[in-house]
Amino acid sequence: MGEAGRDRTGCENLQRALSGCHQRFRPGATRDAACRHLNRALAECLVSFVCPEESEAVRTLCGSGGTRLKRSQCQQAQLSLSVCISSHQPD
Repeated sequence: MGEAGRDRTGCENLQRALSGCHQRFRPGATRDAACRHLNRALAECLVSFVCPEESEAVRTLCGSGGTRLKRSQCQQAQLSLSVCISSHQPD
């Protein structure tokens, strides 16, 4: 993940933990259940690294229910995050 052992994203420990989880369990439902929390945590870490402002906006605005305005702001934040992620994917 990092260059010459350096972790540029801050996600290296999660990546190692997920890799270890995948080595401990055979593919299938048991592995999916056992490693789900690590998979999600690594995904959130990487998204936060690539799109920090957009990711924080989603966490802030979509964390709980609220007014119609807040729900609208949450949807806009989710769209902005989606666009940011898409802009970092190869064509």
